[in-house]
Amino acid sequence: MGKRLHLLFITAILSIGFLPIPQLQARALFDVDDSAFIPAKPQYDEPCVGVGVHNKGKIGLTVSNQGHFGTGFFGGATNPLDGGIAPSCIYPYPGRSNYLFAGAFWIGAVVGIDTLVSVGADGWHGTKELWPLPCNLGGGMVYRSISRNDSLAVSEQDWIAVYTDTVTDAAHVAADPLDGRPHIPLGIQVTQRTYGWSYAYAEDFVLFDYSIKNIGQKDLKKVYMGIYVDGDVSVGVGGEGYLDDISGFKQAIPSPLGCGFIDTINIAWLADNDGLQAIGDPCPYDPGNSVTGIMGTRVVRTPSDSLKYSFNWWISNSEPSADFGPRRIGTADDPFRSFGGNLGTPEGDKNKYYIMRHEEFDYDELFTAVDHSADGWLPPPRDASDFADGFDTRYLLSFGPFDIRPGEVLPLSFAQVCGENFHTDCNAFKNLFNAAAPDAFYNQLNFQDFGLNATWASWLYDNPGYDTDGDGYKGKFRVCVFDSTLKFDTIQYDPVIVETTTVYLKADTSYYEGDGVPDFRGATPPPAPKLWVYPSLNEFNEGEIRVRWNGTRSETEKDVFSQKIDFEGYRLYTSLTPVPSAFILTSSYDLNDYEKHIWNAPRQFFEVLDPPFSLDSLQKLYGQNFDPLKYDRDNLFFWSDSTFYFTKKDWNQSDLSNPTAIHKIYPDQPPPTTLNVDSAKVYYPEELTADGYFKYYEYEFTIKHLLPSQLYYIAVTAFDYGSPGKGLESLETSPTSNMISEYAQNNANVVEDNNLKVVVYPNPYRGDAHYGDSLGGNFEGRGIDDSRRSADRLHRIHFANLPHQCTIRIYTLDGDLVRQIDHDVPEGSPMSGTAEWDMITRNTQAVVSGIYYYVVESKYGNQIGKLVIIL
Repeated sequence: MGKRLHLLFITAILSIGFLPIPQLQARALFDVDDSAFIPAKPQYDEPCVGVGVHNKGKIGLTVSNQGHFGTGFFGGATNPLDGGIAPSCIYPYPGRSNYLFAGAFWIGAVVGIDTLVSVGADGWHGTKELWPLPCNLGGGMVYRSISRNDSLAVSEQDWIAVYTDTVTDAAHVAADPLDGRPHIPLGIQVTQRTYGWSYAYAEDFVLFDYSIKNIGQKDLKKVYMGIYVDGDVSVGVGGEGYLDDISGFKQAIPSPLGCGFIDTINIAWLADNDGLQAIGDPCPYDPGNSVTGIMGTRVVRTPSDSLKYSFNWWISNSEPSADFGPRRIGTADDPFRSFGGNLGTPEGDKNKYYIMRHEEFDYDELFTAVDHSADGWLPPPRDASDFADGFDTRYLLSFGPFDIRPGEVLPLSFAQVCGENFHTDCNAFKNLFNAAAPDAFYNQLNFQDFGLNATWASWLYDNPGYDTDGDGYKGKFRVCVFDSTLKFDTIQYDPVIVETTTVYLKADTSYYEGDGVPDFRGATPPPAPKLWVYPSLNEFNEGEIRVRWNGTRSETEKDVFSQKIDFEGYRLYTSLTPVPSAFILTSSYDLNDYEKHIWNAPRQFFEVLDPPFSLDSLQKLYGQNFDPLKYDRDNLFFWSDSTFYFTKKDWNQSDLSNPTAIHKIYPDQPPPTTLNVDSAKVYYPEELTADGYFKYYEYEFTIKHLLPSQLYYIAVTAFDYGSPGKGLESLETSPTSNMISEYAQNNANVVEDNNLKVVVYPNPYRGDAHYGDSLGGNFEGRGIDDSRRSADRLHRIHFANLPHQCTIRIYTLDGDLVRQIDHDVPEGSPMSGTAEWDMITRNTQAVVSGIYYYVVESKYGNQIGKLVIIL
């Protein structure tokens, strides 16, 4: 039986009960979408349910204002930013590799004599107990972005939501499945903020920041919180990949700072068992049809440093023997708690609270068939081998206890993290996995990228070595010693006592934890420049787009992390789609500077510690005729007691005088006297353009030989030189941060103002010209999704230089009307000056070869021309 049940089928099951299902093939009881609890036509005072999408980086993740993330509990959702399909958790994004059905926030407490739990969703009975306010009371989601210069934005994509557990309407909140009582609220309000970035070090995770407030009248005692995750790793959404998921917990990885240090990451994880979409798929891995990555949850802030943690995984199934999770045997002080015939799914408030507060760390799923009885666990179940090699697994990472008094607010922050190349050997599972001895397979799993991303998630949350609150404490650090000696001091002579002290001669100090005060920031690229595009047709009716930008902010603002102006250059991109990975570099400009690679003798490697040096600064240091490019890796430069060599930083494409390349619009303009625009308008107006931008930072580039019928996406990014000494490569703004879409043709206003002649292309139209593939420009049929159309229904003849309102009529030489096209597009629209004919007659027949003529009629006059079709 498929896991994702349609509402009609759910209704039938609820009416007639469950039919017997073979063991281990039974599926989840009630994984549902919102339609089971929301009326078909929500009233004005209904909860204002909404979603937000993080897709700036390599992870595409949907969040909601119901305390759950992913799209599984919605049965699909729409991206509010672009109207496209919202991803559950696609990685890398865009793509088809999905690592999440859904996740949810759980919170439980003792209130008086009651044990209560409220959940965003439980993934089993369809229970949803966290709801936003109605839309008319501000219950929707709020979007902010530093890319838009929003004053309160933290990241490139902030989504803010507020929800409570105080809704008790049975139309929205199900009764407790064990004792049948209606939902009893804890009385909590959650303000949820989620942050996403496109930067190289932060593109693999989304940070969640919660503020949990007690809005009730009673103390919440022994509060525990949990993050529940049901992965269902598969290619595409709704596939059968969920039957072979594996889960576990990773405590530590080798530190990226080196020197043999170990970093604690404490992250729950879930992945496919072998990286293949389905059992029997051939090797090697197909990047478009495999799931070789990993997804997990790391808590980076809790209300107290002394909390106790639990990690539990289980398999949910309507067949009790197949509903399994590791359980301890029980003792007199900690007796075993029955979940009612199954060992996995914790149903009802009391069982959910029990599993959160039990301080239990489950062994990894791969080790299910290994006997852990000596460590206090129940013996392996009958079907342990089947569970160990992957199943429909979900996990819960929980922590507590703490108390929340009325009015008190407690923080919680965690990261949903992904990593690449968890599976590197396509044949490893087949050749190495043995349920009775899984170590050989486990030891070859690659946690390196996943662990590094988890580390960066904690570093971005709380920057190591940065004193956020100004109290002098910068966090925890390590000292990597490369050379030391012993110092002996005689401190007593009768009897003789010698004190021995280790003296570090050469060592590096590296911070690995912050000061405990949240930062939610990291190194950032320079702001993207302000961008304009001006399309036109040249005298040969070829499309051109002049790209203009102003880089005042890009070149003058300091990085918020390093507090340095680290601008390095610009890159101009074009694309036929708005997908970030589809942008192609068209031109670039960067400063003429050089990196200095210094030999670190104790560690036996070259390292870059300083920002790039300009040629002038190097010649001041080493002589007027110094040429850094003479000293490369094979020709070292020796100066004083240092050894180093130089490389170009980026391309050193710094010539701004070539009019066919990136160049300054005002090449003779000196730097502005002041960067305050208001002051410049009063005292130095000659330094500003007509639209109020500093001339010194004005650039342009003309993209030529474009198809007038093609919609192009244009972007100019700014990039920096990285963070030398901190291991950060150059950072660049995303092409989507300032992209503009435009057709390479004259704007209708220009056509109307100048009475330009209508352009028709291709003319002649040739059926053998390969317009639909790369030989002929690859533009015909673009954007037409119906693959069932025959080739003759994809033909197009385009009209450009049209007024925004006109009528196009196409006739045979005998004067018979072939087709009429009424062109009426709002002024200023990208399509206002263009139209197309699909070469279908008014009788819905394909046109035949021949000579035709067209008439364009508008209030600006009439134009007549010929067109030739050769099929």
